[in-house]
Amino acid sequence: MRDGLLWGGVLTFAFLAGQLFVWRQLADLGYYADSNSANAFFYLLTALHGLHMLGGLVAWWRSISRLRRGGSVADLRLSVELCTVYWHYLLLIWLILFGLLLMS
Repeated sequence: MRDGLLWGGVLTFAFLAGQLFVWRQLADLGYYADSNSANAFFYLLTALHGLHMLGGLVAWWRSISRLRRGGSVADLRLSVELCTVYWHYLLLIWLILFGLLLMS
């Protein structure tokens, strides 16, 4: 469980760093949010995704903290289950949004 939690956190931080890197590249190319509505929509959508991932990192951090403190199995299990529910809910929402964007 520890390895799974650690890899989840590492990959989340890597994704957020990659997102910031892409934003930087787009800005360097002149694609600013205030340039047109398509750019604004892209920045808004990816910013919301980043905020949701930061929220997931809060749940992740709580689980990691309980694991490091050596809390009871029941507390740890509940924490990991809640973290898992949050991440799976987030995945479902973004898959639905992705599907809707592909249909339009």
